[in-house]
Amino acid sequence: MTAIMFIMSMLGVVVFSGMALDLVLVHHRRQELDLAARMVALAAARQLNGSADGIDNALVRSAEVLATLKYRYGRGTLAWRDDVLSFGATPDGGWVDTAAAKAAPAGRMFVRADTAGLDASAGSVTLYIVSLLFPSLRSVTVATTAVAGRTGIDVMPLAVCAMSEVAGAARTNPGPPATVELVEYGFRRGVGYDLMQLNPHGVDPANFVIHPFRRPGAAVAPLPSVDSLGPHVCTGQLAITTVFGGPLTVAGPFPLSSTFRQLNSRFNQYENNLCTSATAIMDSNPKSYARSGGVPWMAATPDQQGALSTTVGGKLHTIADLAAPPAGTQAKMYGPLWAYARAVRFSAWSAGANEPTAGYPTFGPADWASLYGPVAPVAKSYPSTTPYQSTGGANYEQPPLDQLGLAHRRVLNVPLLACPVAAGGPAPATVLAIGKFMMTVPATATTLYAEFGGLAPEHTLGGPVELFR
Repeated sequence: MTAIMFIMSMLGVVVFSGMALDLVLVHHRRQELDLAARMVALAAARQLNGSADGIDNALVRSAEVLATLKYRYGRGTLAWRDDVLSFGATPDGGWVDTAAAKAAPAGRMFVRADTAGLDASAGSVTLYIVSLLFPSLRSVTVATTAVAGRTGIDVMPLAVCAMSEVAGAARTNPGPPATVELVEYGFRRGVGYDLMQLNPHGVDPANFVIHPFRRPGAAVAPLPSVDSLGPHVCTGQLAITTVFGGPLTVAGPFPLSSTFRQLNSRFNQYENNLCTSATAIMDSNPKSYARSGGVPWMAATPDQQGALSTTVGGKLHTIADLAAPPAGTQAKMYGPLWAYARAVRFSAWSAGANEPTAGYPTFGPADWASLYGPVAPVAKSYPSTTPYQSTGGANYEQPPLDQLGLAHRRVLNVPLLACPVAAGGPAPATVLAIGKFMMTVPATATTLYAEFGGLAPEHTLGGPVELFR
């Protein structure tokens, strides 16, 4: 009797151990697929930018990532299928397949990876012991999902007024010879502006802080404290995924005196540890283009760091923006020119079309006499690329060996608002476009000099990506 009981006990142990082994196989397969879903979702989310191209890039990158993964204890590879991915405007649902997402990509900044969309063999786990006891359970199918998406966008919490509501205007500079230049929302490429000294509707400065957490169209709410705003100035990011689709909450003026140190992290200045080099990486070319000694491509030293401010016409702008320079204008009053961008020709611009990847045709330094005449600055040995694009020489500064540098970090993506906007605030404001402004020198408590370099289509801007589940 004892022997029989022992044998039955051992048989029970074997059966339960075998069943446990089957459960381990199922659990491990689930872990393998969970890892695949997470990695695929993150890879796809990093490519999404609100365009059909972003959807295509998400599929390509996800397939590349999946090809690097193994399953079945490293003995199998997973074959890609587009059915794995679906796309949505929020992380909470409303998922559509690839075809639907490409047909209407705007706002679809979240992706769900579902391993059930892989070949059926990927999720099928054979049960060895359980099937002996329950013949109908020869295998089980497991699948996992992961959701990832952007939690922000690379746009500054700083906004200025569009100096004109015309997206692209032809500025005819009489020359000789005459040149027809593209002006975008009132800004000229290659001209330096003090972003704190602009207003198309009055002579008092108009600049604004954007609520970094309030999505477009949301009810107006009080702005967060400067301490809460500081990290967003460090990174140059808003904690929303778009600035279009409804009014943003803004308030004026922008608190530059409390945030200029955070702006200057782009120049490897981390005063008072308000920013860290881990999250606010310095620029890969932090060379300061100071008017005195820092602009060797200009024959004469400019009088100020940007084009001279003027209130001609009852608005606060610069002499470079006037149809013709006022009497007494001198070449030195234009400030440093073309550190970041050259002036471009209007002829290639088309309403509603994004700028070509290669950019619009540009003018050359010999055109300065026409562009900024009749008393124009003179270029001296202007480089073949704009100074900011230099990788060596007098216009370049190498980051310290112990630090990384990130290209275009000192290029601020600044929303251009339809103005006027109600004074003080908080108030709603509509974004017309996003301007690219390269900081030519570190900011001070009262000045933020930056050169206009064109517009940034929102779908070209990145932002932080996170895994939601």
